[in-house]
Amino acid sequence: MNAPPAEQDLPMIHVAIVEDDPGFRGALSRVVQGASDMRLVGAAGTRAEGLQMLMQPPADVLLVDLGLPDGSGIDVIRAASRQWPACSIMVSTNFGDETHVMQSIESGAAGYLLKDSSPLKMAAEIRSLASGGSPISPIIARQVLARFRRSTAAGAGTTPADIDAPSLLSAREKEVLDYITRGFTAVEIARLMELSHFTVRTFVRRIYSKLKVTSKAEAIYEARNQGILAQ
Repeated sequence: MNAPPAEQDLPMIHVAIVEDDPGFRGALSRVVQGASDMRLVGAAGTRAEGLQMLMQPPADVLLVDLGLPDGSGIDVIRAASRQWPACSIMVSTNFGDETHVMQSIESGAAGYLLKDSSPLKMAAEIRSLASGGSPISPIIARQVLARFRRSTAAGAGTTPADIDAPSLLSAREKEVLDYITRGFTAVEIARLMELSHFTVRTFVRRIYSKLKVTSKAEAIYEARNQGILAQ
């Protein structure tokens, strides 16, 4: 079995933070700055500062708190999805209600962590997000699954004719999904498609969003169920 790559051998992850709590923002910043495979490229404490930060070169990972003193972090997530399309966005907040969760995910967040996660654990979560994962606190995952089950039950009467499966995913997204189905990693797919691994992860997030899933296994199942992939 191949040994996992050393931290210094991993691609450099550029991280930006939008967090109004100075103590928590400082702790997150120190965690990022202390990791040899990460670089802190921006830190903001308000919605306005977060939106202004998006005028800078894009980060690979953006951590966003939702309860900002001058508005909602969801506005920052929406703007980042447009201005930094290849950036992976993760919510770090005290808000765990379904409304905030679903609004964040629909706006472009790929991860959602409650602040019961310690800043020290965030380095691993950042690496997971940058690698195409979707770190989600267990209680939040339960809400997402419950919402998914309700949506599935509500749409149980939908027939294949009601879904325009061929147009749901773009040609590039289908190509990425095909590679995922065959077991290739994001880095391997990037090499095969001659793209950056961050671009591939953006395709993966879009596939998850369009198929309304949160994992590779769910994506493959849904794609086959909708006729996008052969059974």
